[in-house]
Amino acid sequence: MPDRRITSLIAAAALAVGGALAVGATGGEGDSREAAVAERGARVMPFSLDATTHVFDATATGGSQRVVADNPRDREQIRLVRGHLRKEAVAFRRGDFGDPASIHGKQMPGLAALQAGFQRIKVIYRNLPDGAEITYRTGDRALASAVADWFDAQLRDHGTDAAKGNEERPDGCQVRLSRGSASCGRRPG
Repeated sequence: MPDRRITSLIAAAALAVGGALAVGATGGEGDSREAAVAERGARVMPFSLDATTHVFDATATGGSQRVVADNPRDREQIRLVRGHLRKEAVAFRRGDFGDPASIHGKQMPGLAALQAGFQRIKVIYRNLPDGAEITYRTGDRALASAVADWFDAQLRDHGTDAAKGNEERPDGCQVRLSRGSASCGRRPG
């Protein structure tokens, strides 16, 4: 009988290790979250996530988000990006952050503060040669921090479809991109 118990324990341990290895090989929860975000995003955003990149820049007074076509000659993606961001800017000015919430979840960091304080945030849309940009400006440090948190949540969720641009966070940390990595140093002063 003791041999049977040991054999059963070894078999159970082997199954547990095998299951853990399988989860690690497929990337685990992060990949499934990114896939779910991409699926929900395709229902909200008319452009291709595979053909565009979201770029987020937090600043001491808010920040900007850009969506740019990976191929600057892809006129269709640029047209779709511009139409979508123009519509989003109008909604954000009214405090309607429903589209990002439907993609990233209603509990995403920064979202509740942005919805509550939307009247103290100036939302500016502009075309870019390869896409479009929405800039958020506020004199309220807490709202600027909420914008940074909201950007960080989107960066995590979009994975390789997003990038952090050069940024200066409300806490005075200045982030600069260099060869794909970010570094934080204090603002010159």
